Amino acid sequence: MISFDKISHRYDTEQVIFDISFNIQSNEVVSLLGPSGCGKTTLLRLAAGLEKPLGGQIRLDEKVISSPEFVLTPEKRGVGLVFQSYALFPHLTVTQNILFGVPKKPAKDISNVIDLMQELNIKELGDKFPHELSGGQQQRVALARALAPNPPIILLDEPFSGLDSRLREHVRDQMLHMLRNTNTAALMVTHDSEEAMFMSDKILVLNKGKEIQQGRPIDLYCRPKNRFVAEFFGEVNYIPAVVKNQKIETVFGIYSAANFAEGTKVQIIVRYEALKLSPKSEGAVAYVVETRLLGKNSIVHLTVPIGSTELHLHARIPGLSWFESGEKVFIMIDPEQVFIFSEYDM
Repeated sequence: MISFDKISHRYDTEQVIFDISFNIQSNEVVSLLGPSGCGKTTLLRLAAGLEKPLGGQIRLDEKVISSPEFVLTPEKRGVGLVFQSYALFPHLTVTQNILFGVPKKPAKDISNVIDLMQELNIKELGDKFPHELSGGQQQRVALARALAPNPPIILLDEPFSGLDSRLREHVRDQMLHMLRNTNTAALMVTHDSEEAMFMSDKILVLNKGKEIQQGRPIDLYCRPKNRFVAEFFGEVNYIPAVVKNQKIETVFGIYSAANFAEGTKVQIIVRYEALKLSPKSEGAVAYVVETRLLGKNSIVHLTVPIGSTELHLHARIPGLSWFESGEKVFIMIDPEQVFIFSEYDM
């Protein structure tokens, strides 16, 4: 539906996007994920027609809408846009805000808008003004306004960042169902990896204006390309090691070193949830330092004796931890959640 082909962009003398290419298919949700300043919002602005690219092309249904020589104006693209601030018109009611983006307002269109408001649970707010609404209600009004003209694709700029955690989960679930029900594609900017995995069919990870990796959520989580991607998709432990005799030997087991030269210093990256704890005598010996209950799971702080030193690790276990401080436990590591990179590979 929409494709970015070797897009580059700069502000003044600073280049902020470097040869980015990806596609968004019909009814597909794609997230741009990365730290602040990595170029996510710039790509969204380029898709909206608010910026002209330095190089490359953006096409919508095979028609060029952005290039260094030509930019189709935002109002002619037929693309929905939800700003981070929602950008509702303060002098218009909820209904007037939503209808503002509908060019023609015959009875059928009005009926469709009413159905949309009903699905988003804002029908009863039709006569209220933006300042009378909560953050979650304003967010749903902004979404309804963007969806009302039935755009082929909607652009979302960190749409849930202003909501508290419980409301965020509810609203993004509601938004995902709305996108599916209306067959609308979406390009979403976020710095929250869990949010990107929940919402997306495909994720593009960016850093310093460059693509680091793109693919399905399961690909990025289970097969990260480097340390940066692995770290971005959850909390991790670091286990230093050295390649010897084409092997990487640790107290947790022996790992293959097929891709590394002899003597290479590596970092073994293991997610918190990959550590399995047991009081039974199997696996590496560890001692519990303390535990912290986080609601649906607990974080267990551990020390692992290695010769004359100690390795500090964290394990995430379901529910309440019954391990006592100072207790001796044994660690097994899920081999499917072990990622090995050179010490210098970021």
